[in-house]
Amino acid sequence: MYNINWDPASIIEESMRIIEGYMEDYNFPAEEKAVIKRVVHTSGDPGLINLIKFSPQAINNGMEALKKGKDVFTDVNMVRSGVSARLLNKLGGQVHCHIASPQVAQMAKDLGITRAAAAIRTNAEHIDGQIVAIGNAPTALFEILSLAEQGICRPALVIGVPVGFVGAAESKEAVIDSDLDYIALRGTRGGSPIAAAITNALIHLSV
Repeated sequence: MYNINWDPASIIEESMRIIEGYMEDYNFPAEEKAVIKRVVHTSGDPGLINLIKFSPQAINNGMEALKKGKDVFTDVNMVRSGVSARLLNKLGGQVHCHIASPQVAQMAKDLGITRAAAAIRTNAEHIDGQIVAIGNAPTALFEILSLAEQGICRPALVIGVPVGFVGAAESKEAVIDSDLDYIALRGTRGGSPIAAAITNALIHLSV
């Protein structure tokens, strides 16, 4: 009754062939194209192709940081769980998320901010020069921008794809307008799977 493809490798191959069809009218650099294809594959949404934005040195800086064994800091555990820790470890890096830390929870309560923002603030010195992947919390992305503006920390690359209707689109436009290197997804769409997909695409390009 159903024509089902049960082979994982051929499913991925066919998916990428279909995605290529959606991208044939574009002229992306090879590395950017690889990132975009992973986002479309993860989301099932070719409409995101036009919304993914890269700063001029985003790919180069991200790959250079990964090859130097830099770490990845995420806003939520769902992003951390989606990042390929095994491949990142091969490059010498680790993936971190501190949103569940008691110290972070206390800071968030004391200051009246989100735990995601507090997690970024408490780890500012460790985030400097590393990669940050924000998939859920616009407040975490705004915190990164604030810390950079104050000269407290400057990540090698910011992956900014928080999802939602309160602050998400605005936070991504703010990072696009900043002088940080970024990969961002304009609008309200985004999420942890997309943040992990972008991070993994860069890891695969770097291994």
